[in-house]
Amino acid sequence: MIRLTLYTTLGCHLCQQLEGLLVSLCHEPVEWTRVEISEDDALMARYGVRIPVLADAAGNELDRGFEPARLVAWLEARGWLDEEAWRQLRRRLDGEDVGGEARAAQTRNGRRYLGQ
Repeated sequence: MIRLTLYTTLGCHLCQQLEGLLVSLCHEPVEWTRVEISEDDALMARYGVRIPVLADAAGNELDRGFEPARLVAWLEARGWLDEEAWRQLRRRLDGEDVGGEARAAQTRNGRRYLGQ
């Protein structure tokens, strides 16, 4: 089991994105402890503009882990990366077909929506 600390705050969509990436890219289950930074002035000063920040058991931190390439490098350095999951994600990010139908984006009233 991979144990991590996630420095976050309520409603952080980037933190949710990072959590999803962790679940899909790690080769074993991940358990994280969420630390709410908004309740502590020192944590706000340290992490306020950097969240989400991951920390491993040794205290090594990764900020901007919601960027797949940064997260992959960090996981790979620790031997936690699921290489096949990364290949599949990279193909999706590059727009290649990975078994599902692509959905075209549509613009309505100035907003973009994925097609049905």
